[in-house]
Amino acid sequence: MSIRILPSNLINQIAAGEVIERPSSVVKELVENAIDAGATAIDVTLVNGGKSLIIVSDNGKGMTKDELLLATERHATSKLPDDDLFNICYLGFRGEALPSIASVSRMSIVSRSQEEENAWQLDIEGGIKAKPIPAAHTKGTRIEVRDLFYATPVRLKFLKTAVSETAQCIDILNRIALANPHIEFTLYADDKKKVNLSACQGDLFDARLQRLSDVMGRTFSENSLLINAARESVKISGYVSLPTLNKANSLSQYLFVNNRPVRDKLLLGAIKGAYQDVLASNRYPMCALFFDVDPSYVDVNVHPTKAEVRFFDNALVRGLLVSSIRQALINGDKKTAHTLDLDEIIQDNIPSFKRTEETSGEMLQEHTPMAFQSHTFLRKSYSQTKLPELESLYSVKVEEQDKHIASMPQTEEKGILGQAKAQFHNTYIISQTEDSIVIIDQHAAHERITMEKLKQHLLSGSRPASQILLIPEVVDLSSSEKVAILENKDELSKLGLEIEEFGTTAVLVREIPALLKNCEVQTLIHDLAEEMTEWGKGFTLEKKMHLVCATLACHGSVRAGRALNIDEMNKLLRDMEQTEHSGQCNHGRPTYVKLSLKEIEKLFERR
Repeated sequence: MSIRILPSNLINQIAAGEVIERPSSVVKELVENAIDAGATAIDVTLVNGGKSLIIVSDNGKGMTKDELLLATERHATSKLPDDDLFNICYLGFRGEALPSIASVSRMSIVSRSQEEENAWQLDIEGGIKAKPIPAAHTKGTRIEVRDLFYATPVRLKFLKTAVSETAQCIDILNRIALANPHIEFTLYADDKKKVNLSACQGDLFDARLQRLSDVMGRTFSENSLLINAARESVKISGYVSLPTLNKANSLSQYLFVNNRPVRDKLLLGAIKGAYQDVLASNRYPMCALFFDVDPSYVDVNVHPTKAEVRFFDNALVRGLLVSSIRQALINGDKKTAHTLDLDEIIQDNIPSFKRTEETSGEMLQEHTPMAFQSHTFLRKSYSQTKLPELESLYSVKVEEQDKHIASMPQTEEKGILGQAKAQFHNTYIISQTEDSIVIIDQHAAHERITMEKLKQHLLSGSRPASQILLIPEVVDLSSSEKVAILENKDELSKLGLEIEEFGTTAVLVREIPALLKNCEVQTLIHDLAEEMTEWGKGFTLEKKMHLVCATLACHGSVRAGRALNIDEMNKLLRDMEQTEHSGQCNHGRPTYVKLSLKEIEKLFERR
């Protein structure tokens, strides 16, 4: 067979296979074109998830008749005025989107430029153009894409349901909207408004925070930390969530390079690394980060959909990202994203009822808020219950002081977490501040304190104090676990954990870190061995040391169920106030929650 040049319509269909993967790809390309055209309001309409109809309207500068004809030709663009691929200042630049979409659909474009009184309409079906005709339209452009992939039925067969395709379109529009807070965006799907984002006012940071609240929820805006750092040719700004506000996947991580939404593995990995010792490995923080990079130091032309970028200096970008996130976490390390929401506990309107002596237990149970019913005593049993019985039942421990000590002025320093007042269920500490009460998980809090102490020893190069076991502990392991832990015994020794080989299937533990003096040695060694076996041979313990520290800290911390006295509880609170990242444990869970007096008054309808 002789070599030949493919027909133009087939070339466009091949190009469409790279650029246009699904309806959301069409929405992305057309919305980005509208932004490049200077639009301040963009409307998107979908029918059947975009498979039947996609309409994108904007109030941008529009196109003349000649520009309309030229814009639908391959590689025709107005966005490379000096033909310099190293100085790309627009979202689009290849000139492939419109001809690619037109080659696999029935497209109609109506546009009116600022200089002309009339609009022009151009219809294209399967890549074949009709003649432009006059039309009535306001300033801007309206593009209709019908029957997407009708010309390539194989691609149509692999599209998902209308609901799934609509969700993809909403996601891509939200991502673009985050980078352009001063533009108004709306999206209708099957006559239902799915996205309604008004243009945000104020400076860039205020507008971004408002748009983040609209897209990611008020919870994120209230529990996020500001990022604003620069180094050489790179500037990073935006917001990251507190470790206690996290997700099961990375879909809530929004990244932008020069206002272009991207999904870059380098950046996602750097974010994961920045949270490595404050978040569980299977959880992901929320974030919206904006990278401003000199166009000559970033290549956005490495992927047809422009979803990936390549930096001139990867180490610079990654280092700046990790350091800026860690600095923000340190500055906000006493914060926790979890506070009690009384609206979830009770309804605002609690039914009133007369409290007469004839009120039966059933009536009391009926009118009690559902959240409290399982903990409510009937009137008869409650009146006959004595305080010691209640204290035993609920495991509430309150330190008693004699009258002489109680009458003495309190000179003990009060920190931001207040003074401990009680312990209940031998697990949670209740503390009082000037305007709130605080509930602390004693194990989670002490776990973070222990881990930070171990990390300080590692950073300083000093070996933490160790405790020699009176009777060395023999731990039986599988052959693979034994090999894994013995290969790293020298590194574990730096943490105060001395392990020796003992027989064919066991190891002997002679010393443990003094911080872990009350831990279960058998369980600790088993957990460490299992982790090291799972990591395999391709790791160095230095890179995994934060995980080892987390495991040691978990086993060496005050356990749930251990009774504490008032001095021990207050010591724990003061240590929390002096410890980095004390708002969350090593797994990203909150160490405390706060209930303000206003919330308590709302609970009792005193407001």
